[in-house]
Amino acid sequence: MPSIASKAANLPFSPIRKLVPYAEAAKKKGIKVFHLNIGQPDIDSPAILYDGLQAYKEKHIPYSHSAGMEVLREKIKDYYTNWDIPLTIEDILVTTGGSEALLFAMMACCNAEDEIIVTEPFYANYNSFAQLLGIKIVPITTTIEENFALPSTEAFEAKITSKTKAILLCNPSNPTGYVYSKEELEKLKTITQAHDLYLIVDEVYREFCYDGMAYTSALHLEGLEENVIVIDSFSKRYNLCGIRIGAIISRNKAVMQAALKMAQARLSPPTLGQIAAISCLDASKAYFDGVTKEYQSRRDLVVSKLNKINGVTCSNPKGAFYIIASLPVDSAENFCIWLLNNFNYQNTTIMLAPANGFYSSATQGQKEVRIAYVLEKQELEMAIDCLEMGLQGYIRSI
Repeated sequence: MPSIASKAANLPFSPIRKLVPYAEAAKKKGIKVFHLNIGQPDIDSPAILYDGLQAYKEKHIPYSHSAGMEVLREKIKDYYTNWDIPLTIEDILVTTGGSEALLFAMMACCNAEDEIIVTEPFYANYNSFAQLLGIKIVPITTTIEENFALPSTEAFEAKITSKTKAILLCNPSNPTGYVYSKEELEKLKTITQAHDLYLIVDEVYREFCYDGMAYTSALHLEGLEENVIVIDSFSKRYNLCGIRIGAIISRNKAVMQAALKMAQARLSPPTLGQIAAISCLDASKAYFDGVTKEYQSRRDLVVSKLNKINGVTCSNPKGAFYIIASLPVDSAENFCIWLLNNFNYQNTTIMLAPANGFYSSATQGQKEVRIAYVLEKQELEMAIDCLEMGLQGYIRSI
């Protein structure tokens, strides 16, 4: 039998999806599984999106321009204008989800064996894409004890080598929910300029900031026009995960020209997805205000309940819809599997994402899980109760 490529064989499984077979087996036993492992919100998409889809009367579905429909890029430009970020449509390229935007950014910026500095824990696909491209992820670890705040300038300087090409972060963060302040971004600006690096920022959760936290985009940083690349997506902002529309945004013309060549190689982003995205960009401020208020309420519920469980430590995230929690277990992954294989509480169990998959080394985050508070509050209450009972049962079993 022919062998597969080593880069494919060595790719890690997604920490978000690797336990799916256990969840499916639990469901076959008639057990209800609360899915807190994946950022799949249960909140309605803007109703206006269906108007756009129903208005589509063409008799076929053609390719679009490789950079995306011009009308969509114009509306994305207008969206950024509302954030006080002036762009041209040439600064915007529509992608098949935020993941493709990230892949294009890495390919445009880095050669094989180049290095990207990333604060960890980080979104697991950063590591997967880097491995596919032969790029080295250089982590700087952040901790629950410090609420996952940006490390010091000295910590970044210690990691920079002749092979360093970029700093990559997610703001607000998946998986920690941390929101980087304007002051922290200015610190990164200084480092980026001093070493002539790219600053790649995944901003797909920017709408979801809590407790009055003001959001600052990397595109607000003056003097970094040639350095900043922003990754964006419609998936979480409008609850359109399956539509698969994102964007890569940069004022660096060479980066965007490279991205366009990659986009031409994959032909075009999804046409119907773009039509849905065009409609969603007309969603009202009231829609986002309601969604943000709901997520903050869910966060408050989950953080409050987690802090009442003996031995559990969690951060208090200011954005996105994720929490990293440390559990009183030997192995969070073993515990997550045990919950699905051997446990139920009132015929329910809970699926979590072991957090070691969000670190560069699987030996880190061994006692941590990522919790996505994407279910309505009654189900979240039941899910965290289930987690508490599961912890008691697991500790007795070992």
